[in-house]
Amino acid sequence: MNAEKKLTVDTRVMVKRGPPEHHCRTPFYLRGKTGKIVASLGKFRDPSSLAFHKPGIPKLHLFRVCFEQRSLWDEYGDSGDKLYADLYEHWLEPLGETIELKV
Repeated sequence: MNAEKKLTVDTRVMVKRGPPEHHCRTPFYLRGKTGKIVASLGKFRDPSSLAFHKPGIPKLHLFRVCFEQRSLWDEYGDSGDKLYADLYEHWLEPLGETIELKV
């Protein structure tokens, strides 16, 4: 992540499209999708390295991101439903424009 683009609550983000890690915790259907950070959950040891008996250091920020359901599924109607996912910082790319989600 670029140092001058800090992730905070209300930041609009895109989930990176990169290949999965060996022990990936980021759902495939969210890759390339945009949402809004609604909570910062703290820093935790990296579960991808913990799965392979490594220390999981440095700790990574974990964020709760809100996605509009209609932006995830082509056939989803305009019901206003939302999906929330807890995603680690290295999977999130901040976007410059603002997004208005009612959470």
